[in-house]
Amino acid sequence: MISFVGAGPGAEDLITLRGINRLKDADTVIWASSLVPSSILNHCQKSPDLFDSSGMTLEDVLRIYDERHVSSNIVRLHSGDPTIYGAIQEQIEYCISSNYDFEVVPGVSSLAATASSIAKELTLPKVSQTIIQTRLPNRTVNSMPPNETLANLTASGSTMAIYLSAANPTKLQSELLKPPSAYKKDTPVAIAIKVSWPDEKIILTTVGNLAETLKQAGATTTVLVVVGEVLRDKKVARSHLYSPDFAHRYRKKSNAESTQGRPTGTTPGKVV
Repeated sequence: MISFVGAGPGAEDLITLRGINRLKDADTVIWASSLVPSSILNHCQKSPDLFDSSGMTLEDVLRIYDERHVSSNIVRLHSGDPTIYGAIQEQIEYCISSNYDFEVVPGVSSLAATASSIAKELTLPKVSQTIIQTRLPNRTVNSMPPNETLANLTASGSTMAIYLSAANPTKLQSELLKPPSAYKKDTPVAIAIKVSWPDEKIILTTVGNLAETLKQAGATTTVLVVVGEVLRDKKVARSHLYSPDFAHRYRKKSNAESTQGRPTGTTPGKVV
């Protein structure tokens, strides 16, 4: 079995139980030391053969699959969630064409870890109900669809998570402000460097100061840039989800003082 496992953003305990179980049973682990902390390998229990993919090509990885797929439980460990910039599709297609058993185990994304670290909800009523995950083209410009430039995506002003783009801070800031962008120079930005790692660094800034802040930080890899008004410190509109005057299939409409739907023996304001 070949398991494509999301290692999470970096912290040893931010990996799913399924991911941990696959590492416990692994005979072979292929991982990128440049993106996944070695502490994640502490979940391994069978002293597996380790292959560092940071210097490998796709063909090198596929060769290991060919040699070991029958006799080994193989874990291909990807940073974050493997379905987001994980380059797993060509591996999946190879497994299908070769009739190899495989599975995909989801992981905690760096975006989820960043939002948790700064204690911010990414979807706020009347502020942003949409999250865009994207990147600058940079060296892989040929893989970017023409309609997905930052200039095209910024018009909505939605919450935006930008991966793999810290190496070009000037262009990143310029694209975020280019018309018809809804972002302004004072739009809040969170820069997450190695989020959840022991040396995690979170920098709060604005779009207008983004380029200079990134240059001063000096980091170009394992960096996520989150942009949007959801990051601004201000009182937000109440969500309908738990509002007493908002009914849905599990709860009838009631006023704020009503006991409708409250478990017997509880008091208002007490979490049960």
